Amino acid sequence: MTVGFRIRLVTARVDAALCARAAKLPAANIGDVMSRMQTMRGGFRPFGGRKVVAGPAFTIRARSGDNLMLHRAIDLAEPGDVIVCDGGGELAIAQTGELMMGHAAKRGIAAVIIDGAVRDIAALAMLDLGIWACGVTPSGPYKDGPGEIGYPVSCGGQVVMPGDLVMADEDGVVVVPAADAAEVLVAAEAHNAKEIKAQAAIEAGTSERGWVLDLLRSKGCDGA
Repeated sequence: MTVGFRIRLVTARVDAALCARAAKLPAANIGDVMSRMQTMRGGFRPFGGRKVVAGPAFTIRARSGDNLMLHRAIDLAEPGDVIVCDGGGELAIAQTGELMMGHAAKRGIAAVIIDGAVRDIAALAMLDLGIWACGVTPSGPYKDGPGEIGYPVSCGGQVVMPGDLVMADEDGVVVVPAADAAEVLVAAEAHNAKEIKAQAAIEAGTSERGWVLDLLRSKGCDGA
C-alpha cells in the first residue's frame, strides 16, 4: 500500500468492560490520575445526541477538509468503536455532517471525534451518536484523500493508538493507553469517590480549608 493511501484494520481493542467503567466517570477525573497529561486540548465540543461516551479508538488521519477516508472508516469500524479523526485542526471546511453521521449512528458507532469542524449541527444533535469537534462551518468537505486508517494519529495534541480507550463528556476528551486502562480506572474510581466525599463536606459546611494557608506559608506567604 502507498503511504498516504493505506488501511490497516484494528485487531486489538481495550476490553469492553473497562470502557463501561470509564463511561461512569468524569473525563476530568480520569485525566487527573494520569498526571493531567492525557487530555485532548480544549475546544472539543459535543455536537451529537450522546454526551458521554467511552470506547476503543478506531483511528484515521485525513487531509484537512477531506472525508474520503472517514467515509471508509465508518464502514470498517465496529459497533461501539470511537472513531478518532486527525483532521489537522481545520475549521474553515467541515469534515462531516448529517448524512455521514447518520450512517455512523446506524452502524452502531459509539462516537466520532474530529480535530476539525462539522456542519448540520441541528441534525447532529438528534443522532444517537457522540460527536466531538472543534468548530462549525457550512462549508462542505472534499472527497479526494489522501488518508490513512488504523495507524497511530495525533488528535487534539494527544497520540492515539488503535484500540486505546477514549472517553469523552461535555468537558472534552481523554485518551487512556490500552495497556494502562485497568490501572488507570482503579485510580480514577478512587479519585471520583474522594471528590464525592469532598462535595458532601462542602454542602454540609464542614470542608477543611486549612491546606490553602499551609500551602501559601510553604511558599513564603503569610496568607494575611
